[in-house]
Amino acid sequence: MDEEDDDAPIRGEVRLASHERISHGLYRRKRHGLTSDDQFVRELECYQLVLPANAVFTHLTGARLLGWQLPKLPEQVPVFAAVGVRDPRPRRHGLLCSRLVRTPRPRRGMGGLPVDDPEEILLRAARDLGVLDLVVLIDSALAKGHLDRQRMAELLATRRPGVRMLRVAYELSDHRAESGPETVLRLFHRAIAVGVQPQVELFDDRGTSIGRVDLLVVGTAFVHEYDGAHHRDQAQHRSDLRRERRFADSPYVRRGFTLDDLLNHPAIAMHEIDRTLDRPHDLRRLAVWRRVVDNSLYSEVGRERVMNRWRRQQGIIDWSRTA
Repeated sequence: MDEEDDDAPIRGEVRLASHERISHGLYRRKRHGLTSDDQFVRELECYQLVLPANAVFTHLTGARLLGWQLPKLPEQVPVFAAVGVRDPRPRRHGLLCSRLVRTPRPRRGMGGLPVDDPEEILLRAARDLGVLDLVVLIDSALAKGHLDRQRMAELLATRRPGVRMLRVAYELSDHRAESGPETVLRLFHRAIAVGVQPQVELFDDRGTSIGRVDLLVVGTAFVHEYDGAHHRDQAQHRSDLRRERRFADSPYVRRGFTLDDLLNHPAIAMHEIDRTLDRPHDLRRLAVWRRVVDNSLYSEVGRERVMNRWRRQQGIIDWSRTA
Protein backbone atom coordinates (compact mmCIF):
# COMPACT_ATOMS: atom_id res chain seq x y z
CA MET A 1 0.00 0.00 0.00
CA ASP A 2 1.52 3.37 -1.02
CA GLU A 3 1.46 6.48 1.19
CA GLU A 4 -1.47 8.06 -0.68
CA ASP A 5 -3.70 5.00 -0.22
CA ASP A 6 -2.65 4.76 3.41
CA ASP A 7 -4.01 8.28 3.98
CA ALA A 8 -7.35 7.70 2.22
CA PRO A 9 -10.63 7.99 4.15
CA ILE A 10 -11.99 4.67 5.43
CA ARG A 11 -15.55 3.41 5.67
CA GLY A 12 -15.77 0.70 8.30
CA GLU A 13 -14.49 0.04 11.80
CA VAL A 14 -10.88 0.88 12.65
CA ARG A 15 -9.67 0.29 16.20
CA LEU A 16 -6.15 1.64 15.88
CA ALA A 17 -4.68 4.51 17.87
CA SER A 18 -3.19 5.85 14.64
CA HIS A 19 -6.68 6.59 13.25
CA GLU A 20 -9.37 9.09 14.26
CA ARG A 21 -13.12 8.59 14.13
CA ILE A 22 -14.87 11.24 12.03
CA SER A 23 -18.38 9.83 12.41
CA HIS A 24 -20.03 6.41 12.71
CA GLY A 25 -18.11 4.05 10.43
CA LEU A 26 -15.92 6.83 9.01
CA TYR A 27 -12.23 6.97 9.91
CA ARG A 28 -9.02 8.51 8.73
CA ARG A 29 -5.37 8.17 9.69
CA LYS A 30 -4.27 10.89 12.10
CA ARG A 31 -2.00 13.58 10.77
CA HIS A 32 -0.30 16.23 12.86
CA GLY A 33 0.59 19.81 12.02
CA LEU A 34 -2.48 20.41 9.85
CA THR A 35 -4.25 23.73 9.61
CA SER A 36 -7.91 23.89 10.62
CA ASP A 37 -8.86 24.17 6.94
CA ASP A 38 -6.80 21.10 6.03
CA GLN A 39 -8.46 19.10 8.80
CA PHE A 40 -11.87 20.36 7.69
CA VAL A 41 -11.29 19.14 4.13
CA ARG A 42 -10.09 15.74 5.35
CA GLU A 43 -13.25 15.29 7.42
CA LEU A 44 -15.49 16.22 4.49
CA GLU A 45 -13.68 13.70 2.29
CA CYS A 46 -14.73 11.05 4.80
CA TYR A 47 -18.37 12.11 4.59
CA GLN A 48 -18.16 11.83 0.81
CA LEU A 49 -17.89 8.05 1.25
CA VAL A 50 -21.55 7.90 2.32
CA LEU A 51 -22.87 10.71 0.10
CA PRO A 52 -24.24 10.14 -3.44
CA ALA A 53 -21.86 10.94 -6.27
CA ASN A 54 -23.74 14.12 -7.27
CA ALA A 55 -23.99 15.50 -3.71
CA VAL A 56 -22.65 18.98 -2.98
CA PHE A 57 -21.81 20.81 0.22
CA THR A 58 -24.03 23.75 1.13
CA HIS A 59 -25.11 26.08 3.97
CA LEU A 60 -22.21 27.00 6.32
CA THR A 61 -20.12 24.10 5.01
CA GLY A 62 -20.31 25.38 1.45
CA ALA A 63 -19.67 28.94 2.61
CA ARG A 64 -16.46 27.90 4.36
CA LEU A 65 -15.29 25.90 1.35
CA LEU A 66 -15.73 29.01 -0.81
CA GLY A 67 -13.64 31.05 1.60
CA TRP A 68 -16.41 33.34 2.81
CA GLN A 69 -16.27 35.20 6.08
CA LEU A 70 -18.38 33.34 8.65
CA PRO A 71 -20.37 34.63 11.62
CA LYS A 72 -19.50 33.54 15.15
CA LEU A 73 -20.16 29.79 15.12
CA PRO A 74 -21.04 27.31 17.88
CA GLU A 75 -18.34 24.81 18.80
CA GLN A 76 -20.13 21.93 17.06
CA VAL A 77 -21.51 22.75 13.61
CA PRO A 78 -22.96 19.96 11.43
CA VAL A 79 -21.74 19.18 7.95
CA PHE A 80 -24.36 20.39 5.47
CA ALA A 81 -24.83 18.59 2.15
CA ALA A 82 -27.49 18.56 -0.57
CA VAL A 83 -28.41 15.45 -2.58
CA GLY A 84 -30.58 14.80 -5.61
CA VAL A 85 -34.34 14.37 -5.38
CA ARG A 86 -34.19 10.61 -5.99
CA ASP A 87 -30.97 9.95 -4.08
CA PRO A 88 -31.00 8.46 -0.58
CA ARG A 89 -30.11 10.81 2.24
CA PRO A 90 -27.40 9.15 4.34
CA ARG A 91 -27.70 9.43 8.09
CA ARG A 92 -24.61 10.08 10.11
CA HIS A 93 -24.05 11.97 13.33
CA GLY A 94 -22.97 15.49 12.43
CA LEU A 95 -24.37 15.33 8.87
CA LEU A 96 -27.51 17.14 7.69
CA CYS A 97 -28.77 16.53 4.14
CA SER A 98 -31.28 18.57 2.15
CA ARG A 99 -32.65 18.12 -1.38
CA LEU A 100 -31.35 19.78 -4.53
CA VAL A 101 -34.10 21.58 -6.43
CA ARG A 102 -31.93 21.71 -9.57
CA THR A 103 -28.54 20.58 -10.78
CA PRO A 104 -25.95 23.05 -9.48
CA ARG A 105 -23.44 24.71 -11.75
CA PRO A 106 -20.06 22.93 -11.64
CA ARG A 107 -18.12 24.61 -8.83
CA ARG A 108 -15.31 23.45 -6.60
CA GLY A 109 -14.31 24.89 -3.26
CA MET A 110 -11.40 24.37 -0.92
CA GLY A 111 -9.65 21.05 -1.49
CA GLY A 112 -11.51 20.58 -4.79
CA LEU A 113 -14.72 19.60 -2.96
CA PRO A 114 -18.07 20.13 -4.74
CA VAL A 115 -20.22 22.99 -3.49
CA ASP A 116 -23.76 24.17 -4.16
CA ASP A 117 -24.57 27.36 -6.09
CA PRO A 118 -23.68 30.40 -3.94
CA GLU A 119 -27.28 31.67 -4.08
CA GLU A 120 -28.57 28.29 -2.86
CA ILE A 121 -25.95 28.20 -0.10
CA LEU A 122 -27.32 31.50 1.20
CA LEU A 123 -30.93 30.38 0.98
CA ARG A 124 -30.30 27.20 2.93
CA ALA A 125 -28.42 29.22 5.57
CA ALA A 126 -31.32 31.68 5.74
CA ARG A 127 -33.58 28.91 7.05
CA ASP A 128 -31.51 28.68 10.21
CA LEU A 129 -29.55 31.89 10.73
CA GLY A 130 -30.42 35.46 11.66
CA VAL A 131 -30.14 38.61 9.59
CA LEU A 132 -26.82 39.60 11.17
CA ASP A 133 -25.28 36.22 10.32
CA LEU A 134 -26.58 36.32 6.77
CA VAL A 135 -25.28 39.82 6.04
CA VAL A 136 -21.80 38.67 7.08
CA LEU A 137 -22.04 35.82 4.56
CA ILE A 138 -23.53 37.95 1.79
CA ASP A 139 -20.99 40.76 2.19
CA SER A 140 -18.17 38.27 1.80
CA ALA A 141 -19.80 36.51 -1.16
CA LEU A 142 -20.29 39.86 -2.91
CA ALA A 143 -16.72 40.95 -2.20
CA LYS A 144 -15.44 37.74 -3.82
CA GLY A 145 -17.73 38.17 -6.83
CA HIS A 146 -19.47 34.85 -6.21
CA LEU A 147 -23.06 36.05 -6.47
CA ASP A 148 -24.94 36.48 -9.73
CA ARG A 149 -27.26 39.49 -9.38
CA GLN A 150 -29.80 38.11 -11.84
CA ARG A 151 -29.92 34.71 -10.15
CA MET A 152 -30.32 36.39 -6.76
CA ALA A 153 -33.19 38.50 -8.08
CA GLU A 154 -34.92 35.40 -9.45
CA LEU A 155 -34.42 33.53 -6.18
CA LEU A 156 -35.68 36.40 -4.03
CA ALA A 157 -38.81 36.63 -6.19
CA THR A 158 -39.84 33.10 -5.18
CA ARG A 159 -41.67 31.98 -2.06
CA ARG A 160 -39.27 29.24 -1.05
CA PRO A 161 -38.51 28.75 2.66
CA GLY A 162 -35.93 31.26 3.86
CA VAL A 163 -36.51 33.82 1.10
CA ARG A 164 -38.03 36.49 3.37
CA MET A 165 -35.06 36.45 5.75
CA LEU A 166 -32.58 36.34 2.86
CA ARG A 167 -34.29 39.30 1.16
CA VAL A 168 -33.96 41.46 4.28
CA ALA A 169 -30.29 40.54 4.67
CA TYR A 170 -29.53 41.11 0.98
CA GLU A 171 -30.93 44.64 1.17
CA LEU A 172 -28.58 45.37 4.08
CA SER A 173 -25.47 43.93 2.41
CA ASP A 174 -22.51 45.87 1.03
CA HIS A 175 -19.78 44.46 -1.19
CA ARG A 176 -17.21 46.89 0.24
CA ALA A 177 -17.01 45.20 3.66
CA GLU A 178 -13.63 43.58 4.25
CA SER A 179 -14.38 41.45 7.31
CA GLY A 180 -17.23 39.95 9.30
CA PRO A 181 -16.67 42.17 12.38
CA GLU A 182 -16.65 45.22 10.12
CA THR A 183 -20.08 44.15 8.88
CA VAL A 184 -21.27 43.83 12.49
CA LEU A 185 -19.97 47.35 13.21
CA ARG A 186 -21.80 48.75 10.18
CA LEU A 187 -25.09 47.13 11.17
CA PHE A 188 -24.68 48.40 14.74
CA HIS A 189 -24.54 51.94 13.37
CA ARG A 190 -27.59 51.29 11.24
CA ALA A 191 -29.53 49.95 14.25
CA ILE A 192 -28.76 53.07 16.30
CA ALA A 193 -29.58 55.33 13.32
CA VAL A 194 -26.10 56.64 12.53
CA GLY A 195 -25.36 56.95 8.83
CA VAL A 196 -21.94 55.66 7.74
CA GLN A 197 -20.02 55.23 4.51
CA PRO A 198 -17.80 52.13 4.34
CA GLN A 199 -14.26 51.89 2.99
CA VAL A 200 -13.53 55.55 2.35
CA GLU A 201 -10.09 56.78 1.25
CA LEU A 202 -9.14 59.83 3.35
CA PHE A 203 -6.65 62.63 2.65
CA ASP A 204 -5.26 65.40 4.85
CA ASP A 205 -5.30 69.13 4.04
CA ARG A 206 -2.19 68.77 1.90
CA GLY A 207 -3.69 65.99 -0.17
CA THR A 208 -1.57 63.27 1.41
CA SER A 209 -3.33 59.96 1.80
CA ILE A 210 -4.17 59.00 5.36
CA GLY A 211 -5.47 55.63 4.31
CA ARG A 212 -8.72 53.78 3.79
CA VAL A 213 -11.02 53.56 6.79
CA ASP A 214 -13.72 51.07 7.76
CA LEU A 215 -16.53 53.56 8.33
CA LEU A 216 -16.85 57.33 7.99
CA VAL A 217 -19.80 58.84 9.83
CA VAL A 218 -21.77 60.70 7.16
CA GLY A 219 -21.48 64.48 7.34
CA THR A 220 -18.70 64.42 9.97
CA ALA A 221 -14.97 63.92 10.36
CA PHE A 222 -15.46 60.94 12.68
CA VAL A 223 -13.92 57.61 11.67
CA HIS A 224 -15.19 54.41 13.30
CA GLU A 225 -13.23 51.19 12.82
CA TYR A 226 -13.11 47.63 14.07
CA ASP A 227 -10.07 46.84 16.19
CA GLY A 228 -9.49 43.09 16.15
CA ALA A 229 -6.86 40.78 17.55
CA HIS A 230 -4.65 41.25 14.48
CA HIS A 231 -3.85 44.76 15.70
CA ARG A 232 -1.81 43.18 18.53
CA ASP A 233 0.58 41.68 15.99
CA GLN A 234 3.95 43.44 16.21
CA ALA A 235 4.18 44.37 12.52
CA GLN A 236 0.54 45.50 12.43
CA HIS A 237 1.06 47.53 15.62
CA ARG A 238 3.92 49.45 14.00
CA SER A 239 1.75 50.14 10.97
CA ASP A 240 -1.10 51.30 13.22
CA LEU A 241 1.20 53.75 15.01
CA ARG A 242 2.30 55.30 11.72
CA ARG A 243 -1.36 55.56 10.70
CA GLU A 244 -2.29 57.22 14.01
CA ARG A 245 0.36 59.89 13.43
CA ARG A 246 -1.18 60.65 10.04
CA PHE A 247 -4.58 61.01 11.72
CA ALA A 248 -3.07 63.42 14.28
CA ASP A 249 -2.13 65.79 11.46
CA SER A 250 -5.58 65.66 9.89
CA PRO A 251 -9.09 66.92 10.73
CA TYR A 252 -10.33 63.34 11.19
CA VAL A 253 -10.93 61.73 14.57
CA ARG A 254 -10.67 57.95 14.81
CA ARG A 255 -12.46 55.72 17.31
CA GLY A 256 -11.95 51.95 17.51
CA PHE A 257 -14.51 49.33 18.54
CA THR A 258 -14.18 45.66 19.41
CA LEU A 259 -16.76 42.88 19.15
CA ASP A 260 -16.95 42.93 22.94
CA ASP A 261 -18.01 46.58 22.77
CA LEU A 262 -20.73 45.84 20.23
CA LEU A 263 -22.09 42.61 21.71
CA ASN A 264 -21.61 42.93 25.46
CA HIS A 265 -21.48 46.69 26.06
CA PRO A 266 -23.56 48.24 23.26
CA ALA A 267 -25.16 50.83 25.60
CA ILE A 268 -21.74 52.29 26.41
CA ALA A 269 -20.75 52.31 22.74
CA MET A 270 -24.01 54.00 21.71
CA HIS A 271 -23.75 56.62 24.47
CA GLU A 272 -20.19 57.45 23.41
CA ILE A 273 -21.35 57.94 19.83
CA ASP A 274 -24.35 60.00 21.00
CA ARG A 275 -22.09 62.34 22.96
CA THR A 276 -19.76 62.70 20.01
CA LEU A 277 -22.66 63.57 17.69
CA ASP A 278 -24.30 65.76 20.35
CA ARG A 279 -27.63 64.01 20.11
CA PRO A 280 -29.95 62.78 22.91
CA HIS A 281 -29.87 59.17 24.07
CA ASP A 282 -32.75 57.02 22.86
CA LEU A 283 -32.90 53.54 24.37
CA ARG A 284 -35.29 52.41 21.63
CA ARG A 285 -32.34 52.39 19.26
CA LEU A 286 -30.47 50.10 21.62
CA ALA A 287 -33.47 47.75 21.78
CA VAL A 288 -33.34 47.42 17.99
CA TRP A 289 -29.72 46.31 18.13
CA ARG A 290 -30.31 43.86 20.98
CA ARG A 291 -33.05 42.14 18.97
CA VAL A 292 -30.72 41.82 15.99
CA VAL A 293 -27.98 40.24 18.14
CA ASP A 294 -30.35 37.96 20.09
CA ASN A 295 -31.61 36.49 16.80
CA SER A 296 -28.09 35.70 15.60
CA LEU A 297 -25.19 33.37 16.32
CA TYR A 298 -23.48 36.26 18.09
CA SER A 299 -25.62 35.68 21.18
CA GLU A 300 -25.76 32.67 23.47
CA VAL A 301 -29.55 32.60 23.08
CA GLY A 302 -29.27 32.60 19.30
CA ARG A 303 -26.63 29.88 19.22
CA GLU A 304 -28.67 27.62 21.50
CA ARG A 305 -31.78 28.14 19.35
CA VAL A 306 -29.95 27.13 16.20
CA MET A 307 -28.21 24.17 17.85
CA ASN A 308 -31.57 22.85 19.11
CA ARG A 309 -32.93 23.11 15.59
CA TRP A 310 -30.01 21.14 14.17
CA ARG A 311 -30.35 18.49 16.89
CA ARG A 312 -34.03 18.01 16.04
CA GLN A 313 -33.21 17.66 12.35
CA GLN A 314 -30.68 14.93 13.05
CA GLY A 315 -33.15 12.97 15.18
CA ILE A 316 -32.35 9.56 16.65
CA ILE A 317 -30.29 7.30 14.40
CA ASP A 318 -30.35 3.49 14.61
CA TRP A 319 -26.67 2.73 14.00
CA SER A 320 -27.35 -1.00 13.75
CA ARG A 321 -28.71 -0.43 10.24
CA THR A 322 -25.67 1.45 8.99
CA ALA A 323 -22.23 0.33 7.92
